[in-house]
Amino acid sequence: MKKFTLLFSTATALVMLLGSCKDSSPFEGYVRAENGLYYKFFVQNENGVKGIEGDRMTIRYIFTNQKNDSVLMDSKQGSQDGSGFVEIGVQKPTFKGSLEDGLLMMAKGDSASFIVPADSFFLKTMRMNELPKQFKSGDHIKAVLKVKDIKSKAEVEQLMKKQQAEMEEKAKAAKESEQANFDKYIADNKITAKPTASGLIYVETKKGSGPNPKVTDIVKVHYTGKLLDGKKFDSSVDRGEPVEFPLNRVIPGWTEGVQLMRKGGKCNLIIPSAIAYGPQGQNGIPPYSPLVFEIELIDIKPAPPEQQGPPQGQQQQQQQGHEGHQH
Repeated sequence: MKKFTLLFSTATALVMLLGSCKDSSPFEGYVRAENGLYYKFFVQNENGVKGIEGDRMTIRYIFTNQKNDSVLMDSKQGSQDGSGFVEIGVQKPTFKGSLEDGLLMMAKGDSASFIVPADSFFLKTMRMNELPKQFKSGDHIKAVLKVKDIKSKAEVEQLMKKQQAEMEEKAKAAKESEQANFDKYIADNKITAKPTASGLIYVETKKGSGPNPKVTDIVKVHYTGKLLDGKKFDSSVDRGEPVEFPLNRVIPGWTEGVQLMRKGGKCNLIIPSAIAYGPQGQNGIPPYSPLVFEIELIDIKPAPPEQQGPPQGQQQQQQQGHEGHQH
């Protein structure tokens, strides 16, 4: 009987000791996990399905300096709908006791706070070369996270395939209707100017003076860009600041069209997608979208030799990916 009592007492003491080691923390209210991560749950669904590497989580986060609670990052600044929730991929932990480890502890509906070393967070997770000035070695980051939803890797792959198929279907329809939409725009706006060999239509609205810019020149312009339906996607006029760029570093439709202008002149360029952003589209411009630009040529100056670049024909791929309207 004494032997059993002794064993029981020893086991109980060991459990209590281990428990106290796990719970010991220099941060009030936080528990230290075996991997070194300090955590505190506000809401925890212990039976919920937790995220795993490869899943995607919809989360709300606020990162602060643990010393003074000054805000470092807030997902509200990056959420598209203003709710503060953003979707992120669940990654492999970047160090032992990382925030990724914290995410792997969470299920849908959970909210928690985690504390991690600033050194490891900035240098390993964020891959920075040095700590920000307001931090020193030994400081900590506090993250408050809330999980709104979790999609499994399989669900994500299925959703991406569906979205890709929808995008391809829309692109196909846009390609098939582009010429008809282009012709209708020309007819509706009673445009009589003939297209160039590339399909560009140049309509002069105010005569300029002096020489035309060369392909290697730097031009300064004001512009407004619209889709055929009149939707504006960009405007230097609205920003109140003209833009300046080498003429051979923009979409082909701009390179060709602006060379037809003279300083002080204004024009409208109606540009087929083949010499704009093509099947990819860009920054709110759908695939296979003809574009309409209202342009004022403010100034022309020669580019320095190192900026003149190769002839236009060697830059078509570069131009397709570069800003034709500074985006």
